[in-house]
Amino acid sequence: MNETKPPPRSRGIYLLPNLFTTAGLFAGFYAIIAAANGQFVNAAIAVFVAGLMDGIDGRVARLTGTSSDFGVQYDSLADLVSFGLAPALVMYHWSLSALKFDGGVMGRVGWVVAFLYAACAALRLARFNTQVGTVDKRWFIGLASPAAAGLMMSFVWAFADGELGWSGEQLRYVALAVTLVAALLMVSRIRFWSFKGTGEGGAKADRIPFVVLALVPLALAILFIDLPRTLFAVGVVYALSGPGYWLWQRARRTRDGGNA
Repeated sequence: MNETKPPPRSRGIYLLPNLFTTAGLFAGFYAIIAAANGQFVNAAIAVFVAGLMDGIDGRVARLTGTSSDFGVQYDSLADLVSFGLAPALVMYHWSLSALKFDGGVMGRVGWVVAFLYAACAALRLARFNTQVGTVDKRWFIGLASPAAAGLMMSFVWAFADGELGWSGEQLRYVALAVTLVAALLMVSRIRFWSFKGTGEGGAKADRIPFVVLALVPLALAILFIDLPRTLFAVGVVYALSGPGYWLWQRARRTRDGGNA
């Protein structure tokens, strides 16, 4: 038999995609430093910049044919810093650390929940790496770590700029709930739409519904009206979309079973 074997995956290290990965890693590291210095808006923006770099590096690697095992592992480690450690520490410095004013136990709860978020991000990334190529590309199993980081940092940004008149200390219990929910959603089995196509084979594999493309200009216009609050609203809606879809599927199965 003369079977055509796929070319082996490159073991080389390519400069261009890894530059974007390094830029994302730098943004995540800067977010940690900025939060430690009380610059919470800059810290939140830096995490969003890291998310942008994370979206670019993989596409650059695929478009230029420069994917490598090194790049995959480096990207995963950079994501742990940018979407695991950075959001946890920014949220802790901005709000969760204020739980210490409610007693020693609550102070420990604050940093434990921040650690839980970082640990869940690491578990989410490890699970994603082991499931690549084996799951439906239309869905993420569990909330993706960049989306969880976006929810966390949009919450910080929406209030840290002072426009709404609420401080991190005043919102410490809300911040505790947001951090805990984001952490648990990452390690859940709930499916979230990945925006990566229709799931069909062949040329249709990467297509998305036309209505999604048509909504992009509208979404961009709304974003520029009030960027931090709009990002927070989008993050909340997306985080709720997974549990909402799960409940809808469960209710439909129950109804269909009852009508059988």
